[in-house]
Amino acid sequence: MVKPLSQLKLLFLISILFIGTFTGCVEEEQKKGLEKQLTTEIELDQPFILPDWKDGEYHDYYGTMQTLNELNEKYPNLVYVHSIGESVLGKDIWCIRITNEGNDVIKSSCIIDGCIHGNEWEGGEACLYLAEYLLINFGNNATISHILNTTEVYIVPLLNPDGRQNDKRWNENGIDLNRNFDVDFGRLRGRCLRIGKLFGRIKIPYINFPRRGFYTNCGRRPFSEPETKAVSDLIKRIDHQDFSFYLSCHTAAHNIISPWGVFKPPFEMTQQEKSLFDHVMSWVDENTEYEPGGEFIWRGKKVYMSGTAVDWCFQEFRIPCFTFEILSTDYEPWLGKGKHDHLVHWMKTTLPVFMYFLVNIDNLRQWKAPDIQPTLPEGIPPPPLH
Repeated sequence: MVKPLSQLKLLFLISILFIGTFTGCVEEEQKKGLEKQLTTEIELDQPFILPDWKDGEYHDYYGTMQTLNELNEKYPNLVYVHSIGESVLGKDIWCIRITNEGNDVIKSSCIIDGCIHGNEWEGGEACLYLAEYLLINFGNNATISHILNTTEVYIVPLLNPDGRQNDKRWNENGIDLNRNFDVDFGRLRGRCLRIGKLFGRIKIPYINFPRRGFYTNCGRRPFSEPETKAVSDLIKRIDHQDFSFYLSCHTAAHNIISPWGVFKPPFEMTQQEKSLFDHVMSWVDENTEYEPGGEFIWRGKKVYMSGTAVDWCFQEFRIPCFTFEILSTDYEPWLGKGKHDHLVHWMKTTLPVFMYFLVNIDNLRQWKAPDIQPTLPEGIPPPPLH
């Protein structure tokens, strides 16, 4: 017979053994859970993948449409491709919305478009490159996954599909679409002429006055063209969806421009707005090969640009808006060069700019300093071509 005291000692020893065994199991499970968590984080932070593009493989209207359809089929839970309107010749103006549709939270929204001038191909190419870059990295890279979990990115690669097919700056009516918006519209000081299509038939894209240079046809009235109507309607539709910034991609001034380009700004910027634009310009100057946009000088005089999409969007929606001039002035179509080469290099130069805006999207929406430094792939940005 075991004495009562001995029974207590025995129970105590059994308890110690049980607790020790149980604790060891818990610690082991916790260790396994931590290892699994670390493994998941490592998987999500894999190096960025760059799109497998080749020099010379440009996308015209039909190539762009094929690429968007392929992305839609390959990433059905991330992509929604739709037409926002039609061009003068009836071509669809395609938009791709990229977001994690399975993440049902309130998201910030932005619009990035390109090729409003049909001969500025790389503006549209940069849009396609960004779309593919975001999609191939989602689920593997933490930065991209966070962006698509919390953001709706609307991308319109070809705002001027007729112009792109004809390799012309203007649309099929001979109108400079980036002068057809309702802000300081049709001003001679903005080098614009309210001509439209003469007698409904004759196209006069521009007039070159001796000693004064080019004056471009901005149309008879704002939004007279189906292309500008389409993009303005898109902007109005997503305005209530925490619309955060608008970025319009062009070539080839090699800079980023903020409002105002108009001769007579419709309102004075606040100090907060000026500070944000200055912050962006400083970042561009320090972290990319592109230059902060300033005054456009033609033959020693400042040139104003009335009726632009960026100025109109800033006027109407009071959000950060920018013109992104890709390439360098060696490629400027207005100077008669307009060459297209080194496609992959130029696409790589756009990634720091795009990623800077996307990782700072919430700061931009709140007009706070966009001070988040984007994580970029190795070798980005690439060394300048020179």
